[in-house]
Amino acid sequence: MSKIFMGVRLRSLRQERGMTQVALAQALGISPSYLNQLEQDQRPFTVSVLLKVHRVLGVDIQQFSEDEQARLVAQLSDAVAAVPDLPAVPQAELRELAAKLPQLSQALLALHRRHQQDTQRLHTLADRLSRVGMDEAPGWVDDALPPGQMPFEAVRDFFFAHRNYFDSLDRAAEALAQQAQAQGGALPEWLTQHLRHQHGVFVLRSEAGDAPLRRFDAASRTLHLSADLQPSQQAFQLATQLALLELQPQMQTLLATHHWQDEATRRLASIGLANYVAGALILPYGRFLQAAESLGYDIELLGQRFGVGYEMVCHRLSTLQRSDAPGVPFFFIRVDRAGNISKRQSATHFHFSKTGGSCPLWNVYEAFAQPGRILPQLASMPDGRVYLWIARSITHEGRGWGMPGKTFAIGLGCDVQHAQRLVYSKGLDLRNLQAATPIGMGCKVCERTACPQRAFPFTGKPLRVNTDESSFVPYGVGQ
Repeated sequence: MSKIFMGVRLRSLRQERGMTQVALAQALGISPSYLNQLEQDQRPFTVSVLLKVHRVLGVDIQQFSEDEQARLVAQLSDAVAAVPDLPAVPQAELRELAAKLPQLSQALLALHRRHQQDTQRLHTLADRLSRVGMDEAPGWVDDALPPGQMPFEAVRDFFFAHRNYFDSLDRAAEALAQQAQAQGGALPEWLTQHLRHQHGVFVLRSEAGDAPLRRFDAASRTLHLSADLQPSQQAFQLATQLALLELQPQMQTLLATHHWQDEATRRLASIGLANYVAGALILPYGRFLQAAESLGYDIELLGQRFGVGYEMVCHRLSTLQRSDAPGVPFFFIRVDRAGNISKRQSATHFHFSKTGGSCPLWNVYEAFAQPGRILPQLASMPDGRVYLWIARSITHEGRGWGMPGKTFAIGLGCDVQHAQRLVYSKGLDLRNLQAATPIGMGCKVCERTACPQRAFPFTGKPLRVNTDESSFVPYGVGQ
């Protein structure tokens, strides 16, 4: 690993616990002078010291990782780029701030989010006042002001904070999958019977057409599913409803760890967790991870083995972060032809920028020009990190003649250190990382001033990306 200097963080942890340097040094089994050098950033942390800090102070050593630092730097870059007329802050200074003062960095990010929320509310209020007049304002001002964040953005942040993995839900889903496997037969049939016998819910198939994919009538205990759904889609909707009925205690415990701006956003997060359970039930952790490792993370082969679509496999691959059996830490993104990011998830440090759009040199956009073909790419970021990206377009056909369909590009990426575990690294020169395509998180926050594809100056105002409010869902409907 690279050298880690986080003396300020260690000193803060020690002071929070009321310990002297001598006391902490004795607890860690090192000399006071060595501890002083660590706190003064005169010596880097070693793996053994990090493990001792974890054992003695009971802190997650992820706080000291370069991955966590990279995530924080990306968020700080977004915040700086989003402030109009603010001089550009060098990435070196942002990295120094994230490494040395992570708590201050988090406080600055919280202030930035609060500023954005207040600005949004003021703009909404000013617009309403300009249209109806000040004399009519008092009765509706409070109702006119929107919440600080769009609900789907708040839910995304919640999933991002948990690194896209929820252990209690994942293990509960795996236990249900084992019950279904022991019973035998198709998964949709087992879920249907389980809902009926355990929860008194009857499942009916609705007429094909414009009916919603899933609708639950609590009064009659009836679950209506669209007749258009394929078997894997039926299983997904059935498992989602099962999670909402059977795993509410676990879900509410997780939701209670987060401050929600309103009840509607909390309900949206609950649906997201239920979708997470559905994906984990259809693709149970142990069996799916074993298959992924044996098949070199071949997405199409995994889809064939488990009878699910390409997008669902990519979703599940981005959640395999069980502490005692982690898979490759992937990041997942879905974009349309216009560049709108409708889904983004990260099981690791990678941060999807909220400003500045995306990079045209990224293979995710090339996928539209080669429909159905998987395109691998070694791509380097401005901070020097190199990633292996896999991109492919997918299409969901419209319902009947004349109805528009949907086309997206799916991107799945991981740090180059994991590339050899993936079948997609075959034919790529992993020893010549200088040949990796130089990309960035968007022109507004990218430092590559000489890039031939640069569309905006680095110090300009940010662009906002429109997203579908329902697209936060970890698995979605087009499985």
